Amino acid sequence: MEILVVTGQSGAGKSTCLHALEDLGVHCVDNLPVSLLQALAQELSGQTDRLAVGVDARDPKALAATPPVLEELVALGHQVRVLFFEADPRVLGRRFALTRRKHPMGELPGALAQEQHLLAPLRERATQVVDTSGFSARQLRQLVRDIHGRAGTLRTVLTSFGFRDGVPPQADLVFDARFLANPHDDPDLRPLTGLHDPVASFVLGQPDAQTLLGMIEDAVRFWVPRTRREGRAYLTVAIGCTGGQHRSVALVEALARRLRQGEPLDTPAPDLVVRHRDVARTGGGA
Repeated sequence: MEILVVTGQSGAGKSTCLHALEDLGVHCVDNLPVSLLQALAQELSGQTDRLAVGVDARDPKALAATPPVLEELVALGHQVRVLFFEADPRVLGRRFALTRRKHPMGELPGALAQEQHLLAPLRERATQVVDTSGFSARQLRQLVRDIHGRAGTLRTVLTSFGFRDGVPPQADLVFDARFLANPHDDPDLRPLTGLHDPVASFVLGQPDAQTLLGMIEDAVRFWVPRTRREGRAYLTVAIGCTGGQHRSVALVEALARRLRQGEPLDTPAPDLVVRHRDVARTGGGA
């Protein structure tokens, strides 16, 4: 059985993740005493091949017993992964203030520090650590779908972004397109995005853009089959420019067309998803 332990700081996205996993058909249990995890896996054997369990720091004794329990499950042949969610303390404080909820371990900021200390052993064991400081709930649900959407199928995500707002934390491969001539400098193109033909023509008409596309396509074609062989379910390829509205958007769209029209990336063909993180933002400098 594939067992996913969903843990991390309160307010960082554990509940949102579990709800998204339930929508994907994963059997989810929140706040299960860790001592019962092995019995639950045995009980569900033959009924499901994917189980997600939410673990938090409210019971320090149970939390301390978690790593040995996970090792026992691995020894029994289960595939165990730990997905750890965290966020900047200031962001967590704002989230608790907006929802008018209290931190389960007491008053802020002391509760955040105590929780972080208790969760440190699980964080060290984490298969993946996700910083959700810049995530909306919708973006977090998308990330969960990207990682766990289809068992046995590699999901390849192509995303544009603006370096001004940070590199997507989930990105596996990152490419910088800021050296290309910027449509933002043309007053007629500035209000448009890379989804519009005039901007796409401006960007893709540059010889360096075509060279960059070829390099990225070669990299993706190299990484996809090897990522699948590694046993991972997703690969995120991010192309960035300054604001994430013009150059990176046009390049991601062109890359998706190349990958869909050319030779198959792998067998079976990966699920190819296109996202544009910052295309709707304002502020210029794209």
